[in-house]
Amino acid sequence: MRQIVLDTETTGLDPADGHRVIEIGCVEVVGRRRTGRTFHRYLNPERPIPEDSTAIHGITDEHVADCPVFAGVAGEFFDFVDGAELVIHNAPFDMGFLNAELERCGWPRLEDHCQVLDTLQEARHLHPGQKNDLDTLCGRYEVDNRSRDKHGALLDSELLADVFLAMTGGQEDLALVSEEASPAAAAERLLQGGAAADREPLPVVPPSEAEWEAHRRFLERIQEASGDCLWLGREGEERQ
Repeated sequence: MRQIVLDTETTGLDPADGHRVIEIGCVEVVGRRRTGRTFHRYLNPERPIPEDSTAIHGITDEHVADCPVFAGVAGEFFDFVDGAELVIHNAPFDMGFLNAELERCGWPRLEDHCQVLDTLQEARHLHPGQKNDLDTLCGRYEVDNRSRDKHGALLDSELLADVFLAMTGGQEDLALVSEEASPAAAAERLLQGGAAADREPLPVVPPSEAEWEAHRRFLERIQEASGDCLWLGREGEERQ
C-alpha cells in the first residue's frame, strides 16, 4: 500500500474565516517503509500571517513573500498524493484547509481520490483518556523529536511517519503474499509448496541439555499449578 503522511501549517484555525495554507509537508511510505520521497512547499497565503500563528510555526510574511501561491503547486501536489492513503494527525483540520485550497483553484476534493487515516483517532483508540498530541506520541513510541522546537509541516510529517509505523507495528496484514496476489492464489501457492520452495531451508538447532532441563522444570510448574500437564508426559517423545 502507498501511504502519504501529511501535515500543513496555516495562517489560522478555520478556512471559513479566510485562513490559508502556508506550508505542506508530505512523506511517502510504501510497504511500511519510508521511501525517501517527499513533497514540501512553502506558500504565499495572499494575506497577513497573524503573530499568534507565527509563534507556533515560526513562519512570517517575509518568509513566504516570494513563495508560490497554492494554485501554482496544486497540480504537483495532487499528482503526489493521488490514489494514496493519507495519514494525518487530526485529519479534519488539514483536510478542511486542503480541500478549501483545491476548491478555490478548481481541483477535486481529496476524499474523491484518496483514502484518509486519522492517527489522532487511532491513538485515542489505543490510549484512551491519555494525551495523544504528536510530542506525547513521540515520547511514548521513542521517536526522537528533539529538533522540534516549533511546528513544521515536513518535520512533523517525518515524525508522524515514524510514530505511525511504531504505533501500528503489530497490525500488518498477516497474509504471506504480495499485494498483487489474491487470497485464492496465495492459498493455492501454499498448497503446492510454492512458499517453501522460494526460500532456503531453515536450520534446525537442537536444544542443549541445560535448555531441556529448563523446559522440564517449566512443565513441572505447570503440572503443580494445574494437576494435568500433557506435555510433561510427552517430553521423552519430543527429545527423540
